[in-house]
Amino acid sequence: MVAGKVASNGSILEIGTISKTTLTASINQAVKKSGRTTGLSRSSIVGLNATISVTYDNECAGTAFTKTFIRQIVIGNKASRFLNSGDSGSLMVEDVATNPRAIGLLFAGSSTDAIANPINQVLSFLSATMVGQ
Repeated sequence: MVAGKVASNGSILEIGTISKTTLTASINQAVKKSGRTTGLSRSSIVGLNATISVTYDNECAGTAFTKTFIRQIVIGNKASRFLNSGDSGSLMVEDVATNPRAIGLLFAGSSTDAIANPINQVLSFLSATMVGQ
């Protein structure tokens, strides 16, 4: 962590302090995130338990490779307004005014859909917990 660059209390730019509890994704759930490229944006969950294949470019070796992710969350991303290049890694939270609960970690998308890892899977994999109120 770089001092002064990340709020250790769970506060996110344009969202505020988040909850230390999480929320399992559900269809039509209203969500929001604050990302480097698109800033604060809102959408809703349109799919659950998706299997997604993402092709990555290996700029150093010049060979592309594909990874498949299972049990992913799909979010509407009309015209890439919710998630765009540079927004990967944004925390997706429920769209409520105070102390929103984390739902997923955004990492991929197209001009129609955005993809998030379910936050509970991420936390479990990393043996981590949420900060917040």
